[in-house]
Amino acid sequence: MKIAVLASGRGSNFKKLAEAVKDGKIKAEISILITDRETAGAADIAREFNINVCYLPFKKFPDRDAYDREIVSILKQEKISLVCLAGYMRIVTPIFVKAFENKIMNIHPSLLPAFPGLGVHKKVLEYGAKFSGATVHFVDTGVDTGPIIIQAVVPVKPGDTPKSLAERILKWEHKIYPQAVKWFTEGRIKIDGRTVTVEKASYDSPPVVPALEDF
Repeated sequence: MKIAVLASGRGSNFKKLAEAVKDGKIKAEISILITDRETAGAADIAREFNINVCYLPFKKFPDRDAYDREIVSILKQEKISLVCLAGYMRIVTPIFVKAFENKIMNIHPSLLPAFPGLGVHKKVLEYGAKFSGATVHFVDTGVDTGPIIIQAVVPVKPGDTPKSLAERILKWEHKIYPQAVKWFTEGRIKIDGRTVTVEKASYDSPPVVPALEDF
């Protein structure tokens, strides 16, 4: 199975996916990284793991639809089966979603549907939430609204700052994203409307639902 990663920033989740593939935990190939930012740290990670890098600047296209049509064309040429968004700072269009329906994953640093969008950790603290976390979900045409695959719950501690909360949540992001991708490559994920189930998964080990197996 071939995987593509789209990233705009440093690429820490991308690196964890690449490591899981290299270690044989995910039996697939990350064949391409597409980035909209030439200076993205994710590009350096891709070169470290000998993954092809495609820099695609948005300014060369007239609109979002044209940009996503080009991405879809590249992904189809690469025969991609799964697209992983890893710190990708663009909202994908319905054109993209339709071309890879239920085949685009995203990682978000909150317990969706709470706190979608940007500035998550600041919003969590301002709201006074007692728990936050991370969510891996399939991408639909909304903003962080797609079916949820796996979540990790992280307590909010007294004195937390957006930075300290982000750092604790990131550790769980690095566990649950590879887990979700592994399940997908093994054909264990089933989708019924908004409900995602994982075949032969354990659900009795909080704070992760369902329980991690290899990560």
